[in-house]
Amino acid sequence: MEETTMLRHLRQGDGAALEALMEQYLPYVSAVVWGVLGHALPHTDGEEVAADVFVAAWDHAGDLRPGKVKAWLGTVARNKARNRLRGAGLLRPLEEDVLELPSLDDPAGEVERAEVRALLRQAVEALGPPDRDIFVRYYYYQQPVRTIAQAVGMPENTVKTRLRRGRQKLKDALMQGGFVYDGAIF
Repeated sequence: MEETTMLRHLRQGDGAALEALMEQYLPYVSAVVWGVLGHALPHTDGEEVAADVFVAAWDHAGDLRPGKVKAWLGTVARNKARNRLRGAGLLRPLEEDVLELPSLDDPAGEVERAEVRALLRQAVEALGPPDRDIFVRYYYYQQPVRTIAQAVGMPENTVKTRLRRGRQKLKDALMQGGFVYDGAIF
């Protein structure tokens, strides 16, 4: 079913449209969910989280836009998986003032954010395996060090050391790119 048609039917409460959405995006949603959960929770929890994502899509069908469905599902999947880890006591809450970004209404701030994202992406890519994998698992998927250590087959202290070195490399990359390090991120 074509995405625009699927969304129209989904908004009208057509169960077949939800099935089509699940058929098309379940592998992607499951990959995002398991990327966050790792091996920290039982398989049934991952399946529940993935199902919750599609329930959210059904409940918020009016929010889904053609061409943006995959991104919306991925964001919801990541957030629901993080919430599941948090509920299980496996994810530490983030401090609200850890990272202050310029206002979203500020065009100059958007340019700065795009530059920082590009520099960070290059720096993370430059880490190379397995450091890049460790860094992405920890900071993007917010997996605990223990889960990462098991997944990559390293002692927890080695994972912590690689994270510390990775942070230093990212800090250096930002500073070389002209961004002032003020301690807020690292």
